[in-house]
Amino acid sequence: MPRLFTGLELPETVAGAVALARGGVYGARWMDPADYHITLRFVGDVDAGVARDIGETLDEIRRPPVTVRFEGLSWFGGDKPRALVARIRPDPALVELQAEHERRMRRIGLPPETRKYAPHVTLARLRRVGPRAVADYLAARGALDVENFTAERFVLYSSRESVGGGPYVVEAAYPLG
Repeated sequence: MPRLFTGLELPETVAGAVALARGGVYGARWMDPADYHITLRFVGDVDAGVARDIGETLDEIRRPPVTVRFEGLSWFGGDKPRALVARIRPDPALVELQAEHERRMRRIGLPPETRKYAPHVTLARLRRVGPRAVADYLAARGALDVENFTAERFVLYSSRESVGGGPYVVEAAYPLG
């Protein structure tokens, strides 16, 4: 069964600029810049029939290109940090694209996503890293200086079965515009 999710790719130059924020946190598992992406909808492990339905419904989406704007560095997990991230501004076009992915996944019978959408690029996954280490990292890094870019397509990704994580494979691409 493939483990699937939809997302926006980062251009190589943008991924390179984001990668400059790597390092400086003991215990962080840093993502490979080739795997940087902005998740639109996590799907999970599905059988071939559901994967086919997902591909068909994604092929029907007609949305304009999306401008991606970085807002800075942050983390997920509160007092128990689990990820360092580059935050993305939730511009209306991005939020509407994500909402359409959510609606379409529900229509084909997938359970709803329960988490509020917070667009981001995961830089590192954290285990046993305390809030102090995260605060020190954020203080040392300062602002995130990354150019905006326009996403001309979204993609259906797969990852390793049952464990997630890269390397991510683009299974299909769908144009925006």
